[in-house]
Amino acid sequence: MQIGIVGLGKMGANMARRLTRGGARVVAYDRERAARDALAGEPRVTIENNLANLAAHLAGERVILLMLPAGSPTQDTIDQLLPMLSSGDTLVDGGNAYYKDSKNRALQLSQRGLRFVDAGVSGGIHGLAQGYCLMLGGTPKSIEIFEPFAKILAPGPETGWLHCGPSGAGHFAKMIHNGIEYGMMQAYAEGFALLEGRKEFDIDLARLAETWRHGSVVRSWLLDLSVEALAADEALAAAAPLVADSGEGRWTVLESVEQGVPAPVISMALMARFSSQGRSDFASRLLAVLRARFGGHAVTRRS
Repeated sequence: MQIGIVGLGKMGANMARRLTRGGARVVAYDRERAARDALAGEPRVTIENNLANLAAHLAGERVILLMLPAGSPTQDTIDQLLPMLSSGDTLVDGGNAYYKDSKNRALQLSQRGLRFVDAGVSGGIHGLAQGYCLMLGGTPKSIEIFEPFAKILAPGPETGWLHCGPSGAGHFAKMIHNGIEYGMMQAYAEGFALLEGRKEFDIDLARLAETWRHGSVVRSWLLDLSVEALAADEALAAAAPLVADSGEGRWTVLESVEQGVPAPVISMALMARFSSQGRSDFASRLLAVLRARFGGHAVTRRS
């Protein structure tokens, strides 16, 4: 059982390790030499220094998993691979691609006799030990081909992975998953901020979070991670109040607009991330000046 992996970042490299520990053989490539070197010497992993060698090393109907950033990096790699592939080969996109792009990609590849699986992947840096949650889109045959690898990558052979539906369904499910994640994280952050703000109670936030982990209806893996974050006082104090957004939250909010289905919590969580990135600064300055104009209130000057 052999699979190719292109993209050996934190996710791709650990997925390669989990696959080999589950009995698969991996042929891997990353354009960065440091990423290739980091995986070199791993049992049952063959490192190649270009895509042509990776494609040539794989036998039979090939399965290649792409763990690359969405957009140009993924499309450019597919374009480079196409002349090296044959009818019946399967490409699996495990990046956070927009589901509409995945639907188009599946159609284009099928016209060349190639199979395509869009794989939403959740698990992050903990996936190596705990397994990855996989949301898969594609034809039944494409999923059947990838299934042996999905069973190794998932937390269990029959748990933590799902054929969600036709092409695009996997990345659509992952997009909504990440939108929910935005809302949950925002709720935890706001709640603990309120707890921290009432100084006279002097609540030990890490211990309270640990207490909530047992029996509370708000317990979750995100709460488990909150315990660790709140206990690391120095790391928390040193962190800048800036939260990036990967794009999945934006796509989820756009989907809510397209469907006309309200998603206020997810939308506000995305707006909070924009605000943390300084994108509300102009509006806040204008508000301060307007307040001064009509009410004579002082404007705080930048230091």
